Parts: sequence; C-alpha cells; structure tokens
Amino acid sequence: MRGYLVAIFLSSVFLYYVLHCILWGTNGYWVPLVDMKSKTIKPCSKAPAFASLLRFPQFYPFLCASDFAKIASAYGTNNFALPYGIKASGEYFRVVLSKLKSCDVFDEPDNVPCKRCVVVGNGGVLKNKTLGEKIDSYDVIIRMNNGPVLGHEEDVGRRTTFRLFYPESVFSDPTHNDPNTTAVLIVFKPHDLRWLLEVMIGRNVNTNGFWKKPALNLIYKSHQIRILDPYIIREAAYQLLHFPTVFPKGQKPKHPTTGIIAITLAFHICSEIHLAGFKYSFYNPNGPLHYYGNATMSLMSKNAYHNVTAEQLFLKAIIEKNMVINLTQ
Repeated sequence: MRGYLVAIFLSSVFLYYVLHCILWGTNGYWVPLVDMKSKTIKPCSKAPAFASLLRFPQFYPFLCASDFAKIASAYGTNNFALPYGIKASGEYFRVVLSKLKSCDVFDEPDNVPCKRCVVVGNGGVLKNKTLGEKIDSYDVIIRMNNGPVLGHEEDVGRRTTFRLFYPESVFSDPTHNDPNTTAVLIVFKPHDLRWLLEVMIGRNVNTNGFWKKPALNLIYKSHQIRILDPYIIREAAYQLLHFPTVFPKGQKPKHPTTGIIAITLAFHICSEIHLAGFKYSFYNPNGPLHYYGNATMSLMSKNAYHNVTAEQLFLKAIIEKNMVINLTQ
C-alpha cells in the first residue's frame, strides 16, 4: 500500500513538473512573469518616446546571483553563448555573481519613477562645449570605458551614476575612483568573468585571452560592481542595429559599441534620454576621436569589430524621431 502511495505521489510530482514547464515555457513571444523580489524599477505613468523600440521594456538590466539562470531561461539568454548569452558559461557567472554584494540598479530606495538620463559618449565633439554643469543636472548620468571626468569637468561634468566597462577599458588609477559610481561590467568572453573574479579576490591576473592587457587591479569596491545581463547587448545587436545572427564566412562578427549598449541600458531605466558626445567627424580623419587624449578619427575606420555606419544611422533615426535629444548637434 505504501509503495502504491509513493508511486502516486511521484507521478503527481512529475505531472506537475510537466504542466509547469508547459505553462511557464517561452516560445520567444511571451515571457512568464518572474519574481523580481526587491528588483524593481518604478515605471513612469507616461510611456517613454522610445518605448516602441523595446520588446520587453520592464527587463531588469543587471544579473543577480539568486535568479540569473531562471531569467536566462525565461528570455532565451541561455540559448546564446557569450557575448549575448550565458550558454556554456553559467557556472562562471554563478561563481562571480556570488562574490558581488548587490544587484540593485539604485542603491537608495527608488522614489523617482520618471528619471531624466544623459548618456555621455567619449566623442571629441564634447571638447569646449562647456556642457559639464548641464550634464550634472540629470537624475542619471551614464558614462563608458575610461572616459575621464578628472580634468574635463567643464565639458563633461563631475557626477557619474553608471560607468560601463570591460577588462581592457576600465580605470586602474585610483585617482579616477568615485564612490558614488556603479561600475557595470559588459561580459564579452569567459576570460572577462575570470578576470573579475581574480581582481576581486586579489589573485594574480591571467592576462591571456585579451586583445590588450587588462587592468591588474580594480579601483571599485565589490558593492559598486554589477554585471550587465547579456540580453541587453543582444537587444542592441539584433533589435536596434539589426545585425544578422550569422555573418558571412570569412567576415568577423560585428558587435555593438559600449556607447550603443549604454543607450540600450538607458532605455530600460529611464523615461527621458539625452545624449552627449556621440557625434563623429568622419570627414576629418585627423580630427580628435575623443574629448581626451590624442587618438584621431582614423582609428575608428580601422575597427573591424563594430559597424559604425549602422550605429550612426540608428542614432540619426532616434534623434530625428525625437526619441532622444542630442545635446551636441
């Protein structure tokens, strides 16, 4: 009798599991509601001008140790290898995420539902525009890579809410540290996760597998660090820039620049977005590439990993449609 009851119980559990998978499975067009717990971003009552660009406007942008695998399964991110998914790298993500202190978008309670954001590019067009004070007036300021604030405050401002980076582009000089900045790692390859783990626990950094020497130390504390969900990069590549999922044989795959990824992040946490420093003077190859340093525009044309033309067309379209406002026309 006991064996019969056990068999019925196990059968019931199995049936429940099958029904659960059917009901909560995803076909790519419908995504089940996922328990976000404290992971919420207060929506604005008025739909943003760019809302039509997004398939999942309420997508939470940062990975959390507690449910990243569940989220990846729900949105199909587990079907893609890096840089657009976690396939074959799930264990690496799990280990690194377990070392982070938080996955919150904003450290303080999110009491401002409609956030005005500015995404600050590193373009040379920012030079001598004296936009610093205006940039500092926004609720959220997103910067990228090693575009410095120090010494350029008049043109680019002083405050930074989020700084997107990868191991080859992050600051290592502590003079650039801002305790109020959240540093967001964009993971392009498994080596990036290994690097983050090594710098956080103080191991010697293995520099193999990087296109240039990565930072050997991290100026940010663990509570300041987040990992961007690869879905955000996938959305930028396929939905916004319309890159092919498979590139022709012999052609290097193109990936979105950090700037476009930063704008995509802003689409998910902001209600109004302004841009600064995203205009490039391609007609002048000797012109400044960045508002800092001596690099020239000629370097941009040599980049084989980005489709700058597609990105400029995308930026032109969203500016002309008033989905975003360009501060550096």
